[in-house]
Amino acid sequence: MIHLEDVRLELQSRAGPVEILRGANLDVGDGEAVAILGPSGSGKSTLLMVIAGLEQPNAGRVEVHDQDLIAMGEDDLAGFRRDHVGIVFQSFHLVAAMTALENVAVPLELGGVDNAFERARAALVAVGLEARLEHYPAQLSGGEQQRVAIARAFANRPKLILADEPTGNLDRDTGKVVIELLFKMQQETGATLLLITHDPALAKRCGRTLYMVDGGIRPDESPKT
Repeated sequence: MIHLEDVRLELQSRAGPVEILRGANLDVGDGEAVAILGPSGSGKSTLLMVIAGLEQPNAGRVEVHDQDLIAMGEDDLAGFRRDHVGIVFQSFHLVAAMTALENVAVPLELGGVDNAFERARAALVAVGLEARLEHYPAQLSGGEQQRVAIARAFANRPKLILADEPTGNLDRDTGKVVIELLFKMQQETGATLLLITHDPALAKRCGRTLYMVDGGIRPDESPKT
């Protein structure tokens, strides 16, 4: 499902170039749930952006679902994400002027799905929001907004789910509910899950845990000294 080989990414800052990814290597199989732990600034979110085709690395190989992302243009990458990838962000990324139903359905409609609103409604029912379909984000709690985001991520039945600190803006109890839902949806659909987190207890819910430090990936749960 995911194959990264010697991926390097350098970004420009006011202080000069900053090397974010330094030869990152990663292999994730179909249907796996893999957690990536690491401190702030280690490159976790940037890695996820590269896998989603939202950032282009300076060097290396990025293959997702048997497609070479580096060889693809912006239109092809957008189509790839639409057809194969669901993303759950820490800060929900819902459109304030749209209802919960519209937030899930409109991306499907833009992607050419004929039954977009029916599929969106089913996804929201699956996450327990059947009574909140016509509510706007401001009328929903943080946990409910993240459930809308999860419904949106799974609505198009993607092969890959990328979750970037999905409980980061939630209180402990609400976060537990959201995580249970995320893993339930992943297991029911058979999607591959790559979970970015700083929480070792949450990482243990995955089948495998990797640790990211200084732009590279290590196959263990704590940095080597």
